[in-house]
Amino acid sequence: MFVILLRFSENRDRAGDYMAAHNEWIKEGFADEVFLLAGSLRPGIGGAIVAHNTSLEALQARTAQDPFVVHTVVTAEILDIAPGRVDERLSFLMAQGAPA
Repeated sequence: MFVILLRFSENRDRAGDYMAAHNEWIKEGFADEVFLLAGSLRPGIGGAIVAHNTSLEALQARTAQDPFVVHTVVTAEILDIAPGRVDERLSFLMAQGAPA
């Protein structure tokens, strides 16, 4: 699984210009069953997405297409997490080849 940190960058003041396209990009991530959660980083420093069901390379390519990334509204950092132990409700994350 992955966590994408989207931290506001030099063009933060242009977020409104690309918000609709960014939200569409997020919607596509959920429709493709890659995104599990999307939300804001508090206090107003950017956003975060939890993703799975993809490879690091595919997620990097997807993230590079986010209009916020394209227009440097945010910088993106992808954290690759290999779950070693999960709550039963998240057991589907272990089925992706993570160590038991």
